[in-house]
Amino acid sequence: MNHEQYTRVFVYGTLKPGEVNYDQYCASKIVEETRAVAFGGLFDLPIGYPAMTLGNSRVEGFVLTFPEDGILRQLDELEDYEPQRKPEENEYNRHQIETYSLEGKVLGLSWVYLMTIEQVRLQGGVLLRSGFWNSRC
Repeated sequence: MNHEQYTRVFVYGTLKPGEVNYDQYCASKIVEETRAVAFGGLFDLPIGYPAMTLGNSRVEGFVLTFPEDGILRQLDELEDYEPQRKPEENEYNRHQIETYSLEGKVLGLSWVYLMTIEQVRLQGGVLLRSGFWNSRC
């Protein structure tokens, strides 16, 4: 599959298969889902969903591949990201990061929604040393 015309998004929380936002935002739209790893910090927030920050720890999730980039507008809205706002005014900010297979093979760049460590602290985030989040934690 030629991934050049596709949009790839690394998801680690409510957009993962089996989680609350997957069916509405992803299920009927993706062309591929791949279990994946990225590097950052993963935090459980008391409000019921996780946040990922920049960092060096292993975070497990999925790379979801969408057929076009219109999906980013929908996900930006869900993640309270507005590119024209200052980063500290967004709940999450969209970045491109390197992603890897579970075996460590490079999968390439994917979009991801990251929260600043300051926002995580303000919300009382708890570090998930396992690098894995699910709604049943």
